[in-house]
Amino acid sequence: MTQKTTQATANPMQRPSLEKVVVNICTGQSGELLQKAMNVLQLITGQRACQRKAKRSVRDWGVRKGEPIACMVSLRGETALAFLRRALDANVNRLQKSSFDVGGNFSFGIREHIQLPGVKYDPAVGIFGMDVCATMEKVGYRVKKRRYLRSRVGRAQLLTPEESMDYMKESFGIEITD
Repeated sequence: MTQKTTQATANPMQRPSLEKVVVNICTGQSGELLQKAMNVLQLITGQRACQRKAKRSVRDWGVRKGEPIACMVSLRGETALAFLRRALDANVNRLQKSSFDVGGNFSFGIREHIQLPGVKYDPAVGIFGMDVCATMEKVGYRVKKRRYLRSRVGRAQLLTPEESMDYMKESFGIEITD
């Protein structure tokens, strides 16, 4: 651990934390398949999924603008931590370095939802892949997003990918690969 990381964890305002986890399933078409995907998301997260519509038409794929083609769920707090642990178990507790962005957030995919611990295969439902996106931040970052007296966040309060990787290694015991 570097000296900067040790100093950052000594100050409680400099500790990274998990803000939210967004789970997304894109089916590419509306109808019964999308409804099954929404049921799968509700089953594995415990929250009701909301539909997402296509932003533009893609004639080759048969997608029209405004047609619901995906579903997603946002998780916060303890439910986000619990789901992230399960999702990382499905991903063999390993993340790639390229999964982290400039702000310390990270994303990864799960090929089949039945890879999650505790989920059984149901032939009537089928198999769905999903994207898991985790948003990380430091404690004082709220001043940038609040409605009343919005302010800028100082450079020391911005999260770097290295700090986020260190947090994930310590808190979740994952391995970062190149």
